[in-house]
Amino acid sequence: MSVEPVARSFAPEALGTAVHLRGWVLRSRSSGGIAFLLVRDRTGSVQVTARRDAIGAEGFDKVEHLPGESVVEVEGTVHADARAPGGREVRASAVRLLQVSEPFPIWSDQTEEFRLDHRHLTVRTQEMVAMVRLKAAMLRAFREFFDREEVLETTPPILSGNAAEGGSEAFTLDYFGKPGYLGQTAQLYLEALIAPHERVYALTSSFRAEKSRTPRHLTEYLHLEAELAWCDLEELMQFVERMLRQVLAELARRAPEELRLLGREPSELTSLPEPFPRVTYAEALERLRAKNFDLHWGSDIATAEERALSLEERAPLFLTHFPRELKAFYMLQSPHDERTVEAFDLLAPEGYGELVGASCRETDNTRLRERLVATGVNPEEYAWYLDLRRYGSVPHAGFGLGIERVLRWVTRREHIRDTTPFPRTPARLTP
Repeated sequence: MSVEPVARSFAPEALGTAVHLRGWVLRSRSSGGIAFLLVRDRTGSVQVTARRDAIGAEGFDKVEHLPGESVVEVEGTVHADARAPGGREVRASAVRLLQVSEPFPIWSDQTEEFRLDHRHLTVRTQEMVAMVRLKAAMLRAFREFFDREEVLETTPPILSGNAAEGGSEAFTLDYFGKPGYLGQTAQLYLEALIAPHERVYALTSSFRAEKSRTPRHLTEYLHLEAELAWCDLEELMQFVERMLRQVLAELARRAPEELRLLGREPSELTSLPEPFPRVTYAEALERLRAKNFDLHWGSDIATAEERALSLEERAPLFLTHFPRELKAFYMLQSPHDERTVEAFDLLAPEGYGELVGASCRETDNTRLRERLVATGVNPEEYAWYLDLRRYGSVPHAGFGLGIERVLRWVTRREHIRDTTPFPRTPARLTP
């Protein structure tokens, strides 16, 4: 008999049939000559009932008090039992021990630091299993959306000779005697790829050497970035809203159990108000002043301000048209107001902060050089990037989205480190 997934035991036609399972023991107990094992594999968990008279006294003595995470192989038949999790159980005819675990050191009331130190084991908890699977479903949904929109996936490098968004936030390294950097963004490479391909995206790890010990920062995170030729700010906002709505709908359809386990009712993701609300930077200042924030033109919209703007929103909020001095050198100056750039941040509702940063890109080399000099950068360090404006440049726009930040909002996690199996923060590089 071939080994079958645990989920097979819950198929309607499985009742009364023989099954052959392998997996890990989540927990066990015994009572009156019956051992109850909750056995899991990648597809779920099922109760295995092992009677002394069915598997023999010697076999029963071995499984009666099995530690959690022990590995077993089970043969038996599927039966209905309302008392069992999911209403099914496998009544064992044989249980073979493949490995008896040492006492498992992870339980619910340990300190967060202990659980982080043992992350290689806490990835087995129900919450982390659900998070990893939800993340996989999200990545699949994003890729499917880009395929439908005819946006090509590309593979830009992570190692770079330019600190794209500022050397103080870049991890530096010795690259064969020359300075090198771990990538903060794939944007500049994606801009190079729009000339032959027009619509491109990449999903890569990005690195930020920020000593930000906040619930929303990681030093390594998954960065979804896209560049679209012939695109203006309005079209980009429509693209991003369409993308998020479709991805959230796919999560609600494909992973409802994981969402509920992690604290989000799936229907909340499919009933967001339409369209996403919009507010300009200037309008945001007025709203925030009314909430007693002491702000003026040029003030940064930081974490506290973002939270105040979005806390009572039910849908993500577009915050648009920032002062030029607050944003990166490559952002396009607004045609209607030379003080601002054609850019937006998309803020998550419920106060979870920025999900997306986006802008139209400057196509004029003179302005790009002026902005580089104004930020203290030698334009010659970006000679190859400036070349892109010399040979067939077209209007274009793009965005970057933090996968873990979206997950944090969707699953209502207090800290972003809970959205990834092995988080990297200023204080943590292992395991």
